[in-house]
Amino acid sequence: MAQDSCNNNFNDIHKPFNLQQTIAESGRCLYCYDAPCIQACPTSIDIPTFIHQIRSHNTKGAGKTILSENIMGGTCARVCPTEVLCEEACVLNTSMEQPVKIGLLQRHAVDTLIKNSNSHPFQRKATTGKIIAIVGAGPAGLSCAHRLSMLGHNVNIYEAKPKSGGLNEYGLAAYKMVDQQAQNEVAFLLEIGGITIKNNHYIESISDLKQNYDAVFTGIGLGKTYTLGIDNEDINGVQDAVDFIETLRQTEDKKGIPVGNDVIVIGAGNTAIDAAVQAKRLGATNVTLVYRRGEKHMSATSYEINLARENDVVIKLWSAPVKIKGKKKVKSMTFAKTGIVDGGYKITEETYKIKADMVLKAIGQKLDTTHLTMTTEKGKIVVNNGYQTSVAGVFAGGDAIKSGEDLTVQAVEDGKQAAHAINTFLEEEV
Repeated sequence: MAQDSCNNNFNDIHKPFNLQQTIAESGRCLYCYDAPCIQACPTSIDIPTFIHQIRSHNTKGAGKTILSENIMGGTCARVCPTEVLCEEACVLNTSMEQPVKIGLLQRHAVDTLIKNSNSHPFQRKATTGKIIAIVGAGPAGLSCAHRLSMLGHNVNIYEAKPKSGGLNEYGLAAYKMVDQQAQNEVAFLLEIGGITIKNNHYIESISDLKQNYDAVFTGIGLGKTYTLGIDNEDINGVQDAVDFIETLRQTEDKKGIPVGNDVIVIGAGNTAIDAAVQAKRLGATNVTLVYRRGEKHMSATSYEINLARENDVVIKLWSAPVKIKGKKKVKSMTFAKTGIVDGGYKITEETYKIKADMVLKAIGQKLDTTHLTMTTEKGKIVVNNGYQTSVAGVFAGGDAIKSGEDLTVQAVEDGKQAAHAINTFLEEEV
């Protein structure tokens, strides 16, 4: 595969609207009262209002309407599963029409505002003198930092990786986040002032950090991956899908990334789809995605599943991994057929083999509790209604807590709401 051809496989998968398309699509919105699309948006963006602003040729105003609720609206417009959120709730679905393409309209509005503004659209309140520490420069941490800055507080963010952005920078398919979108969004967010990011800083004790700050917010995400729990799992050629995706995102020339001829991806979520599709686009001859249950049980959206099939990814269902074969490098995997027997999930004795020289594990991520002192439950940090953990003055949000689906948009909402909770906490301490 030629270098240009390979890299072109990672061009923007969603072609943005031009102005004519934007005006035409915005004209389809019915501007509903008590609009269900707002209810379906985790950040409660006033969708009919921003679409009406676009229709009235106030695109920059539309961008500000979006960003006032979701400061990372540009990325969310690209990667959010709008087909199961706002667009699924669109009332046009009930009349057998296509829903308004809210995601593409949102992207146009936010991109237009950021590209054509000479100053940040939001201003800080008078400085309070309070300093808050944030652990993790992912969507939750960045959202929290921006809202805290708007409220007049200063923020120091500690990020373990060289770049900020979290999963937006390291964990999403390259064809979803082109043109340095994640870094451009971070730079835009920082324009408000009052926020300092300390990259390459790993914090071992979040609770100890509280001693030097007025409050702490953690948006550490889910930093560990699950294992298959079978022999030979550490053999050459077997790796976590998140590492594979990170390498793709951090490599400009995709042609240099090694990929197998026969690739197996184990999993059923959007990460598994991202890994499978990108392996195919890198030049793998055969890519097989294997899942232990049926398609209706997959956590990936129907759009993502169809995308995999459109890219010639073979999806095998009702199959559980039982053996990895190979001495120095993976050669094949054996799977056992599964099914529902007497109402319960069962692994049968029927097996089959798939040839493989590369295996990508996308079976989920979990919280790294190594240095956490706050209470956790079922793999999540426990918080109260105000996002405060069991440690006074320490707050949490994003994938590390149970607040909804593990989505960028939910993490942004957690960060925003936690910022307001922190502000209330600081006011009550005075």
